Amino acid sequence: MSPGILAVQLYSVIDALAADRPGTLALLAALGFRHVEPFALGLWNTPPDELAASARVLRADLDEAGLGVSSVHIAVSADGQAAAIETCRILGTDTAFVPIPWLVDGFDERSLESHDGVRAFADRLNEAAREMAGAGIRLGYHNHHFEWARLPGGAHAFDALWDLLDPEVLAEVDVYWAAVAGQDPAEVLKRLGERAVTAHLKDGPAELDTPQTPIGTGDIDIPAASRAGTHLRWHITEIDRTEADRFELLAANRQALLAGGLTIA
Repeated sequence: MSPGILAVQLYSVIDALAADRPGTLALLAALGFRHVEPFALGLWNTPPDELAASARVLRADLDEAGLGVSSVHIAVSADGQAAAIETCRILGTDTAFVPIPWLVDGFDERSLESHDGVRAFADRLNEAAREMAGAGIRLGYHNHHFEWARLPGGAHAFDALWDLLDPEVLAEVDVYWAAVAGQDPAEVLKRLGERAVTAHLKDGPAELDTPQTPIGTGDIDIPAASRAGTHLRWHITEIDRTEADRFELLAANRQALLAGGLTIA
Protein backbone atom coordinates (compact mmCIF):
# COMPACT_ATOMS: atom_id res chain seq x y z
CA MET A 1 0.00 0.00 0.00
CA SER A 2 1.34 3.42 -0.99
CA PRO A 3 0.77 6.34 1.40
CA GLY A 4 -1.87 8.88 0.46
CA ILE A 5 -0.74 12.38 -0.46
CA LEU A 6 -1.89 15.10 1.92
CA ALA A 7 -4.17 17.93 0.77
CA VAL A 8 -6.61 20.33 2.39
CA GLN A 9 -10.19 21.07 1.33
CA LEU A 10 -10.51 24.84 0.97
CA TYR A 11 -14.03 24.81 2.40
CA SER A 12 -12.28 24.43 5.76
CA VAL A 13 -11.29 28.11 5.60
CA ILE A 14 -14.06 29.50 3.41
CA ASP A 15 -14.62 32.62 5.53
CA ALA A 16 -10.90 33.44 5.63
CA LEU A 17 -10.69 32.97 1.86
CA ALA A 18 -13.55 35.42 1.36
CA ALA A 19 -11.75 38.01 3.48
CA ASP A 20 -8.23 37.52 2.07
CA ARG A 21 -7.68 34.67 -0.35
CA PRO A 22 -4.00 35.30 -1.18
CA GLY A 23 -3.15 35.65 2.50
CA THR A 24 -5.15 32.56 3.46
CA LEU A 25 -3.50 30.42 0.78
CA ALA A 26 -0.09 31.70 1.85
CA LEU A 27 -0.88 30.71 5.45
CA LEU A 28 -1.92 27.20 4.38
CA ALA A 29 1.38 26.89 2.52
CA ALA A 30 3.25 28.14 5.60
CA LEU A 31 1.56 25.39 7.64
CA GLY A 32 3.16 22.88 5.29
CA PHE A 33 0.34 22.07 2.89
CA ARG A 34 1.39 21.60 -0.72
CA HIS A 35 -1.95 20.70 -2.30
CA VAL A 36 -5.54 21.90 -1.96
CA GLU A 37 -8.96 20.77 -3.10
CA PRO A 38 -11.11 23.77 -4.10
CA PHE A 39 -14.82 23.74 -3.36
CA ALA A 40 -17.19 24.35 -6.26
CA LEU A 41 -16.61 27.72 -7.90
CA GLY A 42 -20.19 28.01 -9.10
CA LEU A 43 -23.51 26.31 -9.63
CA TRP A 44 -24.65 24.25 -12.62
CA ASN A 45 -26.17 27.41 -14.13
CA THR A 46 -23.18 29.71 -13.53
CA PRO A 47 -22.20 31.24 -16.91
CA PRO A 48 -19.17 29.39 -18.33
CA ASP A 49 -17.14 32.56 -18.85
CA GLU A 50 -17.75 33.55 -15.22
CA LEU A 51 -16.71 30.10 -14.02
CA ALA A 52 -13.55 30.15 -16.12
CA ALA A 53 -12.64 33.64 -14.89
CA SER A 54 -13.01 32.51 -11.28
CA ALA A 55 -10.82 29.48 -11.95
CA ARG A 56 -8.09 31.62 -13.56
CA VAL A 57 -7.99 34.03 -10.60
CA LEU A 58 -7.84 31.13 -8.16
CA ARG A 59 -5.11 29.42 -10.18
CA ALA A 60 -3.05 32.61 -10.10
CA ASP A 61 -3.44 32.88 -6.33
CA LEU A 62 -2.50 29.21 -5.92
CA ASP A 63 0.60 29.72 -8.07
CA GLU A 64 1.61 32.67 -5.92
CA ALA A 65 1.32 30.48 -2.82
CA GLY A 66 3.06 27.52 -4.45
CA LEU A 67 0.04 25.22 -4.10
CA GLY A 68 -1.09 22.43 -6.40
CA VAL A 69 -4.59 21.03 -6.84
CA SER A 70 -5.43 17.46 -5.91
CA SER A 71 -8.99 17.49 -7.23
CA VAL A 72 -11.88 19.92 -7.36
CA HIS A 73 -15.56 19.93 -6.48
CA ILE A 74 -17.82 20.85 -9.38
CA ALA A 75 -21.43 21.27 -10.44
CA VAL A 76 -22.96 19.17 -13.23
CA SER A 77 -25.12 20.83 -15.87
CA ALA A 78 -27.86 19.10 -17.84
CA ASP A 79 -26.52 20.84 -20.96
CA GLY A 80 -23.03 19.33 -21.02
CA GLN A 81 -19.85 19.55 -18.99
CA ALA A 82 -17.69 21.88 -21.08
CA ALA A 83 -17.52 24.45 -18.28
CA ALA A 84 -16.55 21.85 -15.68
CA ILE A 85 -13.90 20.42 -18.00
CA GLU A 86 -12.45 23.88 -18.58
CA THR A 87 -12.38 24.52 -14.81
CA CYS A 88 -10.34 21.36 -14.29
CA ARG A 89 -7.94 22.27 -17.07
CA ILE A 90 -7.36 25.77 -15.69
CA LEU A 91 -6.81 24.51 -12.16
CA GLY A 92 -4.54 21.71 -13.34
CA THR A 93 -6.35 18.61 -12.13
CA ASP A 94 -7.74 15.54 -13.86
CA THR A 95 -10.15 14.62 -11.06
CA ALA A 96 -13.45 16.23 -10.08
CA PHE A 97 -16.15 15.30 -7.58
CA VAL A 98 -19.80 16.19 -7.20
CA PRO A 99 -19.98 17.06 -3.49
CA ILE A 100 -23.75 17.10 -2.99
CA PRO A 101 -26.81 16.29 -5.13
CA TRP A 102 -28.13 19.84 -5.45
CA LEU A 103 -25.04 20.74 -7.47
CA VAL A 104 -26.42 18.49 -10.21
CA ASP A 105 -29.03 20.21 -12.37
CA GLY A 106 -32.49 18.94 -11.47
CA PHE A 107 -31.56 17.05 -8.29
CA ASP A 108 -31.27 17.50 -4.54
CA GLU A 109 -31.00 15.30 -1.44
CA ARG A 110 -34.62 14.21 -1.84
CA SER A 111 -33.64 12.56 -5.12
CA LEU A 112 -32.01 9.80 -3.08
CA GLU A 113 -35.21 8.94 -1.21
CA SER A 114 -36.68 6.74 -3.96
CA HIS A 115 -35.45 4.04 -6.33
CA ASP A 116 -36.45 6.12 -9.35
CA GLY A 117 -34.65 9.16 -7.97
CA VAL A 118 -31.45 7.21 -7.30
CA ARG A 119 -31.58 5.70 -10.78
CA ALA A 120 -32.06 9.09 -12.44
CA PHE A 121 -29.24 10.60 -10.39
CA ALA A 122 -26.91 7.74 -11.29
CA ASP A 123 -27.81 8.10 -14.97
CA ARG A 124 -26.93 11.80 -14.91
CA LEU A 125 -23.58 11.17 -13.20
CA ASN A 126 -22.76 8.36 -15.61
CA GLU A 127 -23.54 10.58 -18.58
CA ALA A 128 -21.41 13.42 -17.21
CA ALA A 129 -18.56 11.03 -16.37
CA ARG A 130 -18.49 9.66 -19.92
CA GLU A 131 -18.35 13.14 -21.39
CA MET A 132 -15.61 14.26 -19.04
CA ALA A 133 -13.61 11.07 -19.60
CA GLY A 134 -13.44 12.02 -23.28
CA ALA A 135 -11.53 15.11 -22.19
CA GLY A 136 -9.24 13.19 -19.84
CA ILE A 137 -11.10 14.18 -16.66
CA ARG A 138 -12.31 11.62 -14.10
CA LEU A 139 -15.61 12.35 -12.31
CA GLY A 140 -16.66 11.03 -8.93
CA TYR A 141 -19.11 11.51 -6.08
CA HIS A 142 -18.51 12.67 -2.51
CA ASN A 143 -20.78 11.38 0.25
CA HIS A 144 -22.35 13.03 3.25
CA HIS A 145 -24.58 11.14 5.71
CA PHE A 146 -28.00 11.23 4.05
CA GLU A 147 -27.01 8.73 1.34
CA TRP A 148 -27.50 5.97 3.92
CA ALA A 149 -31.22 6.67 4.26
CA ARG A 150 -33.36 3.59 3.68
CA LEU A 151 -35.16 3.24 0.38
CA PRO A 152 -38.54 1.53 0.11
CA GLY A 153 -37.71 -2.12 0.61
CA GLY A 154 -34.93 -1.42 3.09
CA ALA A 155 -31.80 -0.94 0.96
CA HIS A 156 -29.52 2.00 1.64
CA ALA A 157 -29.55 4.67 -1.07
CA PHE A 158 -25.73 4.67 -0.90
CA ASP A 159 -25.52 1.02 -1.91
CA ALA A 160 -28.17 1.39 -4.61
CA LEU A 161 -26.36 4.40 -6.06
CA TRP A 162 -22.99 2.71 -6.31
CA ASP A 163 -24.55 -0.37 -7.83
CA LEU A 164 -25.94 1.83 -10.60
CA LEU A 165 -22.91 4.03 -11.20
CA ASP A 166 -20.51 2.98 -13.94
CA PRO A 167 -17.22 1.46 -12.70
CA GLU A 168 -15.37 4.50 -14.04
CA VAL A 169 -17.16 6.85 -11.61
CA LEU A 170 -14.84 7.47 -8.67
CA ALA A 171 -15.55 7.75 -4.96
CA GLU A 172 -14.40 10.42 -2.54
CA VAL A 173 -15.22 8.93 0.84
CA ASP A 174 -15.85 11.34 3.68
CA VAL A 175 -15.08 9.08 6.62
CA TYR A 176 -16.63 11.44 9.16
CA TRP A 177 -20.01 11.63 7.45
CA ALA A 178 -20.00 7.88 6.89
CA ALA A 179 -19.56 7.44 10.64
CA VAL A 180 -22.32 9.97 11.35
CA ALA A 181 -24.57 7.72 9.25
CA GLY A 182 -23.69 4.79 11.49
CA GLN A 183 -21.30 3.17 9.03
CA ASP A 184 -17.79 1.82 9.52
CA PRO A 185 -15.63 4.00 7.23
CA ALA A 186 -13.08 1.22 6.77
CA GLU A 187 -15.79 -1.14 5.51
CA VAL A 188 -17.14 1.53 3.16
CA LEU A 189 -13.67 1.97 1.67
CA LYS A 190 -13.18 -1.78 1.32
CA ARG A 191 -16.50 -2.15 -0.50
CA LEU A 192 -15.69 0.61 -2.96
CA GLY A 193 -12.21 -0.76 -3.63
CA GLU A 194 -10.24 0.88 -6.44
CA ARG A 195 -13.02 3.38 -7.09
CA ALA A 196 -12.12 5.13 -3.82
CA VAL A 197 -9.22 7.36 -4.82
CA THR A 198 -9.71 10.17 -2.30
CA ALA A 199 -10.85 10.39 1.32
CA HIS A 200 -11.81 13.31 3.54
CA LEU A 201 -10.19 12.64 6.92
CA LYS A 202 -11.43 14.39 10.05
CA ASP A 203 -12.42 13.53 13.60
CA GLY A 204 -14.94 14.34 16.28
CA PRO A 205 -17.99 12.86 18.03
CA ALA A 206 -19.55 11.59 14.77
CA GLU A 207 -22.87 13.30 15.48
CA LEU A 208 -24.81 15.83 13.44
CA ASP A 209 -24.25 19.50 14.25
CA THR A 210 -21.39 18.91 16.68
CA PRO A 211 -17.92 20.48 16.50
CA GLN A 212 -15.10 18.52 14.93
CA THR A 213 -11.88 18.01 16.89
CA PRO A 214 -8.24 17.14 16.11
CA ILE A 215 -7.61 13.78 14.48
CA GLY A 216 -7.01 11.23 17.19
CA THR A 217 -9.33 12.85 19.75
CA GLY A 218 -12.73 11.75 18.44
CA ASP A 219 -14.67 8.64 17.48
CA ILE A 220 -13.29 8.12 13.96
CA ASP A 221 -10.65 5.42 13.51
CA ILE A 222 -8.58 7.28 10.95
CA PRO A 223 -5.69 4.73 10.90
CA ALA A 224 -8.14 1.90 10.17
CA ALA A 225 -9.77 3.89 7.37
CA SER A 226 -6.38 4.80 5.90
CA ARG A 227 -5.26 1.17 5.95
CA ALA A 228 -8.53 0.03 4.38
CA GLY A 229 -8.26 2.61 1.61
CA THR A 230 -5.42 0.86 -0.14
CA HIS A 231 -6.11 2.69 -3.42
CA LEU A 232 -6.45 6.17 -1.95
CA ARG A 233 -4.20 8.58 -3.76
CA TRP A 234 -5.19 11.60 -1.69
CA HIS A 235 -5.78 12.07 2.03
CA ILE A 236 -7.66 15.36 2.34
CA THR A 237 -8.14 17.00 5.70
CA GLU A 238 -11.28 19.10 6.05
CA ILE A 239 -13.25 20.98 8.68
CA ASP A 240 -17.01 21.39 8.47
CA ARG A 241 -17.77 22.74 11.95
CA THR A 242 -15.48 23.41 14.90
CA GLU A 243 -15.06 25.57 17.98
CA ALA A 244 -11.28 25.59 17.51
CA ASP A 245 -9.19 27.98 15.48
CA ARG A 246 -9.45 26.53 11.99
CA PHE A 247 -5.81 26.98 11.08
CA GLU A 248 -4.65 25.45 14.33
CA LEU A 249 -6.98 22.49 13.79
CA LEU A 250 -5.72 21.98 10.24
CA ALA A 251 -2.14 22.11 11.49
CA ALA A 252 -2.94 19.52 14.17
CA ASN A 253 -4.66 17.27 11.64
CA ARG A 254 -1.71 17.55 9.28
CA GLN A 255 0.70 16.59 12.03
CA ALA A 256 -1.45 13.63 13.13
CA LEU A 257 -1.76 12.26 9.60
CA LEU A 258 1.93 12.56 8.83
CA ALA A 259 2.93 11.09 12.21
CA GLY A 260 0.83 8.00 11.50
CA GLY A 261 3.03 7.12 8.53
CA LEU A 262 0.08 6.48 6.21
CA THR A 263 0.13 9.96 4.68
CA ILE A 264 2.91 11.86 2.95
CA ALA A 265 3.17 15.60 2.36
